[in-house]
Amino acid sequence: MMRHFGKRGLTIAVALLLALPALGDSLVTTTVTDPLTGVAIDGYDAVSYFTDPEPQPGKSDFEYMWQGVPWYFESAANRDVFLRNPEVYAPQFGGHCVTSLSRGYLSDGKPRLYLVRALKLYFFYSTANRDAFQLSPEEALKAAAENWPKLLPSLVGPGATGAPPSSSSAEAPSSAPPDTGVPAVAPAGPAANLGASDSSSGESASNG
Repeated sequence: MMRHFGKRGLTIAVALLLALPALGDSLVTTTVTDPLTGVAIDGYDAVSYFTDPEPQPGKSDFEYMWQGVPWYFESAANRDVFLRNPEVYAPQFGGHCVTSLSRGYLSDGKPRLYLVRALKLYFFYSTANRDAFQLSPEEALKAAAENWPKLLPSLVGPGATGAPPSSSSAEAPSSAPPDTGVPAVAPAGPAANLGASDSSSGESASNG
């Protein structure tokens, strides 16, 4: 009896362990965050993608709450630039991989696997996904913009419903614009974030 129970218990334990990755994959938030700290885009300074040769890690001293999650910046100046126009600097589609979105499913983009194209920041799950995007960026962006609203209901966490966050950062200056709670997302439609050429992208990319 004990031997039979032991085998059954082991079988249940193995099944639970196998189920854990699937459970983790289902807990996808609107904005890609560090799983340990909850900070947006792994704590990287979103503005630095546009102003520095490489993205810079932010500091908790320069924090701003947006989309219900904290964003870190390397300086007060960068934080102030972001809070005036967060949609300009935040990664599109909340930092989710644009190639995955174009294929109809969600996966977290990695802040070190990125591309700046037509003055928009995109994250990718893998270098293969980034390479695939560069083969036909217009088609990928159009498909991603069409799929994003359909996939939003499967998101959980801050900002998932599009409702304004319940609190704002004490760090933010009083001149900060109201937080609309609307996810940073490429506008829907055929012209979604389509640049005239890649020459304006600065095509910054890291192999991570």
